Amino acid sequence: MVTEEKIWKILEQVSDPEIPVLTISDLGIIRGIEKYDESFKIKITPTYSGCPAMRVIETEIEAALKKEKITDFTIETVLSPAWTTDWLSENGRQKLAEYGIAPPVNEPDKSILFADAPAVSCPICHSPNTKMISLFGSTACKAHYQCNSCLEPFDYFKCLK
Repeated sequence: MVTEEKIWKILEQVSDPEIPVLTISDLGIIRGIEKYDESFKIKITPTYSGCPAMRVIETEIEAALKKEKITDFTIETVLSPAWTTDWLSENGRQKLAEYGIAPPVNEPDKSILFADAPAVSCPICHSPNTKMISLFGSTACKAHYQCNSCLEPFDYFKCLK
């Protein structure tokens, strides 16, 4: 019998296509699973509107469920409330750091609005002595930083609130 709990367990194994060490569960984009008779509705929220990975994520969800012989479901994209980095799990934050991407600090980057860029520690040597190279990293949800201590470049997962 298919249960909501079983679907959660399956979805916890679906990786993010842009950062494969993270699952969609780590990202917190699964907003809920609703059961209607024998059918399920899976609600997901993009990390930002227009995220190109969402179609791939939907395809991966479909494949994971169909692999387990679950075929009676729909996937709904929910835009409100908007995703925030507060939804990123602690496990996900740790995975980002181990992968070499600095997890978001608890303050949105307002440097383009007159303030200093957020203080981001290097995920490699853990030095707080870093600088932002570019507000735009390898994807729209990341900025590019460099460590002034070990000189290594790294991505920073931007804080969104």
